[in-house]
Amino acid sequence: MTVNDTPGDDLQDAVRRAVGTRAPLFGQLADAGTDCCRLLHGAQEGVPGVTLDRYGTLALLQSFHASVTEAAVDGVRGVLDTLLPGLDLVYNDRSAPGSKVGNRLVGVHRAAAKMDRITREHGVEFHIRARHRGHDPWLFLDLRTTRRAIMDEARGASLLNLFAYTCGVGVAAAVAGARRVLNVDFAESSLALGTENAALNHVTRITTELASDVFPAVRQLAGLRQPSVHRGRRLPSFPRLQPEAFDLVCLDPPLLARSRFGVVDVLRDYQALLKPALGAVSDGGALYCTNNLARVDETEWHAVLRRCAANHGRPIRTLDVIRPGADFPSVDGRPPLKVARLAF
Repeated sequence: MTVNDTPGDDLQDAVRRAVGTRAPLFGQLADAGTDCCRLLHGAQEGVPGVTLDRYGTLALLQSFHASVTEAAVDGVRGVLDTLLPGLDLVYNDRSAPGSKVGNRLVGVHRAAAKMDRITREHGVEFHIRARHRGHDPWLFLDLRTTRRAIMDEARGASLLNLFAYTCGVGVAAAVAGARRVLNVDFAESSLALGTENAALNHVTRITTELASDVFPAVRQLAGLRQPSVHRGRRLPSFPRLQPEAFDLVCLDPPLLARSRFGVVDVLRDYQALLKPALGAVSDGGALYCTNNLARVDETEWHAVLRRCAANHGRPIRTLDVIRPGADFPSVDGRPPLKVARLAF
């Protein structure tokens, strides 16, 4: 099955409507030094499983449930040429198992997909490319308002960025005046790009990229014991760290991941990550928590956060909700990405 197979499922019209509704937002973003945003949030704008994102001169069309026909892609290109001229459209078909990019590009479209570009958000510059060794974009746009919130309180603060990916949160905080940033992720290739992002913004003296499983890193920073042997089996080697408390901690885990050190499961056991993260926040500090699973009820998740914090001697003083920007509309007011700022 392909998108546009059924009557009324008109991708071009959906893009035209979505871009039109965002016209006021484009001016606001430009004034804020931002040239990246979601142009079509298909799940809420008539085309489930399809997204269209802008990163500077790149327009990235992605499909997750079914392929988009070549004719439909050309139709989207025509709409963008009229409404937002100057963008290179690249289509990534990620409807195959594992969400891997499956469509082959040739000629000018392949060249556009492989082109190294720079995009700007809140005046911070980030590397971006439509096709690379991984599959996800190098900058997740629904986290833009969270990066802004962290920038607003970063001056003079220290930040621990857990599951840092390409270090967007950490680099933004450093640009905003943070005195120390520690970006932690197990993927060395992602952290290498994070270092490049830091260099692009001249903040490498502030940021440190640590290649490590998050569990042993945050446990040690929180002053908890991290054994080298578990159930009679030696664990993989990990960097040895001294306890350290941070003014700000960003906890942005994937939905589900397993390692020899622990299991990340934002549905059934968010507490496994929250417990050590609580110990890495300084008194008077703040912990930013994210949950990307759509079926998690936000109110119930907040109750889990409050209960876990209280049980571990770190009662939450205030819990503030951060919503994605207007380019991520939610008809029911329950966006998949949930972000809570916990103040202690």
